[in-house]
Formats: sequence, structure tokens, C-alpha cells
Amino acid sequence: MTESIAILDFGSQYAQIIARRVREVNVYCELFPWDTPQEKILSINPKGFILSGGPKSVYEENAPYIQKFILESGLPILGICYGMQALTHALGGVVSPSTEREYGSAILEPLMPSILSALSTVWMSHGDRITRMPDGFIALAKSGNSPFAAMGDMQRKYFGVQFHPEVHHTPNGIELLKHFAIDICGVKPDWTPASIIDASVKRIREQVGKERVLAAVSGGVDSTVAAALVHKAIGDQLVSVFVDTGLLRHKEGEQVASALRGGLGVELITVEASDDYFSALKGITDPEQKRKIVGEKFIRIFEAQAKNVGQPRFLVQGTIYPDVVESSGPDRSKAEKIKSHHNVGGLPKDMKFELVEPLRYLFKDEVRLVGEALGLSESLVWRQPFPGPGLTVRCLGECTPERVSRLRAADFILQEELSKAGVLGKGGSASQAFVVLLPVKSVGVMGDQRTYQEAAVIRVVTTDDFMTADWARLPLDLLAKVSSRIVNEVDGINRVVYDITSKPPATIEWE
Repeated sequence: MTESIAILDFGSQYAQIIARRVREVNVYCELFPWDTPQEKILSINPKGFILSGGPKSVYEENAPYIQKFILESGLPILGICYGMQALTHALGGVVSPSTEREYGSAILEPLMPSILSALSTVWMSHGDRITRMPDGFIALAKSGNSPFAAMGDMQRKYFGVQFHPEVHHTPNGIELLKHFAIDICGVKPDWTPASIIDASVKRIREQVGKERVLAAVSGGVDSTVAAALVHKAIGDQLVSVFVDTGLLRHKEGEQVASALRGGLGVELITVEASDDYFSALKGITDPEQKRKIVGEKFIRIFEAQAKNVGQPRFLVQGTIYPDVVESSGPDRSKAEKIKSHHNVGGLPKDMKFELVEPLRYLFKDEVRLVGEALGLSESLVWRQPFPGPGLTVRCLGECTPERVSRLRAADFILQEELSKAGVLGKGGSASQAFVVLLPVKSVGVMGDQRTYQEAAVIRVVTTDDFMTADWARLPLDLLAKVSSRIVNEVDGINRVVYDITSKPPATIEWE
């Protein structure tokens, strides 16, 4: 069994980032709510525990705490922020409210030679602080407002840091996580695309045996890589269904068919359904209605195709790890619904499928690396994220064939120019870029004649995790070129604007 690190989530907004950073140093880890039963946590064969931050005080009623079996396991522990405070509280130290909240960048002063010497500026986010360490601990570092910004019990291999090493605001913080996982816990850094593929192939074969398997391919990275991975495991037992909704990006159907059918030899059924979709969307402007119509229509088409190929028992879905974590973490069931999930899902209860989810424990960046290792083209693996409802939620107002075609053409120009400039794709500075078409007309002048046409919005963001995002500071000359091409080459658009809103308060998509 693969050795791993278990990360206990005490409600931190950064918990997923901790897991991603540990994975980045080729160490397998999983993220669990802090109160997950012992047998489930221990089932991943952890060689150490990382305790995340969290919003509460250890003295609050119903505050999260460290389960007894963790302290009795004899395994190393690293507590981060609230995790450090919870460790201190559990072992008899004292945590006290600070007269001054420490939030943002702080200068770390190591008190002895250690991995902390590689850190100078760190990111703090706490109100309480340690005022007396538990017995057996020594101070490893301090900051302006934290006399014990880092501490350690060398005999038990228990450590705590008041700052957040997982965020980019703590330069070299990943080195601390790497040192803990590999040097202190002794985990082998063997979590690589090759090992992921080998383990997945074995697991898929054990699950499905010799039976047929059906895959719904949306054109997105996740569903395409999932299909490619299952095909590597079972070959001709897999049949994929691609529904062309008429709501896709420029030549998307051709690219998917080329990658799966041409490149990998996957059996692919393509269903042309654009007329059905536009008929169902006629007169609809509410984004939630659009999402439900697209999802329902897909399900019915998919049901028909499943019957045509003998109703396989197994269904491939491109579920990835953030989907799993966000549906099971602390108090996430209480989260406010912002919009229906982007992924094509919600299959009816009467569809008796057993799910095959080969990407279930992978982050998006790991999915891309696996896709490359499987032989998928870089252009497909590193393509832009795309919502399940397609261009319906980027074409604000009614989605007619004419308006969607207009949007598709404008978006293609944006993608083409940003790619030429090195902004998109592997190594590019932008995480996501797309055009939004507004149901708003404005007056313009073209060829000395008055125009009254729609406005397009360019949306380009940078982000590490898609939980927060900032608008990309693109060169003005590049924006000018994109705008000029859209207005001159796309009929029906005479104005282009640039969205400079971060997430939050906005979402990345407009609908």
C-alpha cells in the first residue's frame, strides 16, 4: 500500500492547498474532516499527520479537537495555525487571545538552525497565540506578535507553526512541508504520473473485470483523461459517448474525436443534438433554467445511447478530488448554493450504474500530468476549463444559434491571440480566459455608418486553486489587438470591455 500523509481539516480555507503542496513534492496524501472515524483515516496507511488551520478558538464550545488515536499512534504531527493551537491545548500548553491579531506578512526569526532558516517572510492569520508550550517542546522561531511562532518536540516528532507554509505568500513554505513528509515522516516521494497510472489501471481492472464500460465525454479535460485512463486499462471494453450540443467551443467536437478515436483508438459515439438543445432553450434567459435544461437533455440522450450499446453496468465519470473534498468537508453541507454544479451529472436514480471514477483522488494539475503521460496532446490536456452547460452560461440572455455562433467566434479570437502571446497553455500566466456575450446593445460607428450591436466582455483570471482568483494584468497592446479583431471580424459586436473584478466578490464565470 502507498505510504501517505493524512491531513485533518479543522475548517481552514487553505486545507486543500496543504494537500496540493504535499502532492507537489510527490507524496501521496488525503484530506479528511477532523472528526472522520479512525478506521477511515488509518486505511490510507499514514506515516504522519498534518493538522490544518481553522476559524475557531480552541476554547469555543464545540471547537474541533485532535482525536485521541492520533496522539496515541506514535506518528509525527505537524500543526498549522489552529492545528498548532489544538496540539498545544491537547498536550497541556496554554493558548491565549492576543491583544493584536496577526494577519498578513510577518518576519520569522528562527531561534536555532533548522528548515525554518529557509523562511524569512511568512503568512500569518490568527487571533489566539501560544503563551506556554506543552512539556517537552522547545521554541524554534518567533515573530513580532508570536513568541512561539514555531515549536517542536524532537523526541515525539511533534511540531507546530503559527504561520501558513502552504500559501504562496510564504516563500519556500513548501520546503517545510517536504521536510516534514519525507525527512521526518519517512514517506517515499513516489507519487508520480507513472505510479498513478499503474495503480489506476490495476484498480479499474479489478472493479470492472470483463464487462463493458460506458463513458460520457464532455470535451473537458477531466472526462477526456478519465476515458483515456479507463481505455488504457480495459481497451475495447470501453465505449465513449460525446454529445455535440451546439454549445461547444470552436472545433471542440473535432478535437475530442481526434484525441480519443484517432489518437488512442477509443470507440466513440458522437451524437449531433444542437437542434434539440436550441429548441429546448428557446426563450430561456435564467441561468439556472439553462443549466437544468442542458443537464436534463444530456441525460435523456445519454439514456438512449446506453440502451443502444446494451446498457453497460459501469459508467465512467471525471470526478476529481476537489469535488470529493468540497462535498464532505467540515460544515460544507451548510454552504450556500451559488449555482448548480458545472459538471454534467445528476443522473436519474433509475439509471442503475456503478461509477468508475479513476480521477477521484487527483487534483486538476495531477489530472493534466496524467493526461500527458497517457499520450494526449498538450493542446487538449492544457485547454481552458469549460462549464458543463457550455456556452449557455457565457451567452447571457437567450441562447439562439446566431448569438452562440457570435460568441464562439469572439472567444476563438481571444484564445488564438492569448496563445500566440504565451499567456495561455502550459506555463502561461493566465489560468482561465473566455468571452462573455451580453444582451446589451450600444451605439457604434463603422464605415461612417451608425451601428447598434451587442457588447462582449473579455474575462481573464489568474489563480492557483480556483477558490479565489484575480483579474489578469494583460498588456494593453494585447487587449487592443483582441478588441480590434473581435469588432472587425465578428458580425453583431461593436464594443468590447475588460472585466477587472476579482473572486470574491465575483465568481469566475458570469452565470
